[in-house]
Amino acid sequence: MTPDPHWTAYLTALLTPTVAVLGALIGYRQWRLAQNKLKLDLFDRRFKVYEAARDLLASIMTSGKAKDDEVFKFMVATREAKWLFDTEVANYLDKQIYHKAIDLQTLAGELDGVGVGEIRTKNVRAQSDLKKWFKAQYDVLDQKFSRYLQLKH
Repeated sequence: MTPDPHWTAYLTALLTPTVAVLGALIGYRQWRLAQNKLKLDLFDRRFKVYEAARDLLASIMTSGKAKDDEVFKFMVATREAKWLFDTEVANYLDKQIYHKAIDLQTLAGELDGVGVGEIRTKNVRAQSDLKKWFKAQYDVLDQKFSRYLQLKH
């Protein structure tokens, strides 16, 4: 009859798998931490683009004009949108918001020196329509960015 193995033999046999499981658990937790850090970094970069768009809308709503410096800030801050968002959001920022801001600037520039009359009335109405469009963009902006600005676990 063979003697029963000593308790240290059992402990030695269980030590290697225990260390392997703990190592795997630590590796998994580090991977999750890296994924959450990536989400947070991506959120920060996306939120800056959202903030730039919202700031341009706020500037237009408060002053009634698309100021050169505000449009420039918007253009610089949204430059990387095509890599952070899908083409729908990138095109919305560039083709709609930016282009309409330029349209508003153009209309304001054309209005200088125009006397009372039909041309001035058409210009003022066109500016009014653009300003109403910009006001409506607060909800559109939130809707377009909402899926990108949520930190889910």
